[in-house]
Amino acid sequence: MKLYDFDRSGNCYKVRLLLSMLKLDYARIPTDSSSGETQTPEFKRLNPRGQIPVLVEGETLIWDSMAILVYLARRYADERWLPIDALGEARVMQWLAVSENELLYGLARARVTLRFNKPFDLEQCHRDAKPGLDTLEQQLAEHDWLAEDHPTIADLACYPYVALADEARISLADYPAIRAWLQRVEAIPGWVPMVE
Repeated sequence: MKLYDFDRSGNCYKVRLLLSMLKLDYARIPTDSSSGETQTPEFKRLNPRGQIPVLVEGETLIWDSMAILVYLARRYADERWLPIDALGEARVMQWLAVSENELLYGLARARVTLRFNKPFDLEQCHRDAKPGLDTLEQQLAEHDWLAEDHPTIADLACYPYVALADEARISLADYPAIRAWLQRVEAIPGWVPMVE
């Protein structure tokens, strides 16, 4: 199994977290999206969108962090990571949507604006982040985990950019439930830091 990724990418980190928690062996293929390595014709044969991460396992090729999380959970994990019942799966998917909307447009874009000089409106990113953080805080004030009574890929999908909020110049001081949840995620066996 090979993972094309960039060590500073939150989307790649989501996948590395699940791979580690599932104790799966894989080879990392460093791919620097900030220097154009994902825009080459060779890379676009792997992912026509020109984005990382990309997972290759034999003849199987999957791009997009959410798709990779779903694939790994279904193929290698029990249903605790991705429930097979309709309601459980829908609850996970709700949080995958939050990770790809409010957290991406808010936290992730603010971070890449500051760290990688991307041309997003930082003030708008900060405004976009608030509804996502408020939604997480509301859920986590009453539940230890986002979708079920145990960690799922929903937690791993939302974790990276929330954990990196300081790099987006967004304070989590007003979000005690989120801060406690971050500690719970970091206590899951197999958790690894973003950069080792």
